[in-house]
Amino acid sequence: MSHTTEVFRPLQADDPAVVAGFRLAARLGAGGMGVVYLSHTQGGRPVAIKVVRPELADDPDFRRRFGREIKAARRVRGAYTAELIDGDADGEPPWLATLYVPGPSLAEAVARRGPLPVSAVLWLMAGVAEALQAIHEAGVVHRDLKPSNVLLAVDGPRVIDFGIAVAADGTAYTATGGTIGTPSFMAPEQASGLEVTAATDVFALGQTAAFAALGRPLYGEGSAISVLYRIVHSEPDLS
Repeated sequence: MSHTTEVFRPLQADDPAVVAGFRLAARLGAGGMGVVYLSHTQGGRPVAIKVVRPELADDPDFRRRFGREIKAARRVRGAYTAELIDGDADGEPPWLATLYVPGPSLAEAVARRGPLPVSAVLWLMAGVAEALQAIHEAGVVHRDLKPSNVLLAVDGPRVIDFGIAVAADGTAYTATGGTIGTPSFMAPEQASGLEVTAATDVFALGQTAAFAALGRPLYGEGSAISVLYRIVHSEPDLS
């Protein structure tokens, strides 16, 4: 697939060459949790290696929660998820590896081509809903389902990064304004700091479907505070 080459970035001077025996080949992206690299298993399967950023790695509570989430994520098996291969919360740095999914994210696809046709939205959401089912059956709540965590492979969508946002909640890093969850796709109870359950993911599924159909977030753009306020206090325009 030709478009996959667009996502590879060369390694930078301060990037590690090897993490836990995985030789890193390229950068795939960076986010609130750390940097994601392309690598391969010894058998040649491409994997995405997420390396946790130092601010989070320095927090022992984060490592404990990250370890718990890796353990939970290992139980998730579903056709529409990117399977966890391995991970180590006690590593220097902490890391995890999932199967690499060639294809753009839903966020990238919409940025490039605009809203998806209705038939594509329905096909896509059926797959994402099935992925959520597998995640919830393993006792995991995704907590950060959003268009950039839905990858569009040739044979259907893949949901990535399930359960990992919980590890960073309440760390010094998030307390100082580093956000992990994405305000535009949060559920009202999450935005209010209340208990997060499987229902939270279902709300995010609806928002992700709306984004695919509209080409923009259901609750609009702007600062995190104003978006969160609208999610908690206003009804979205579903016309």
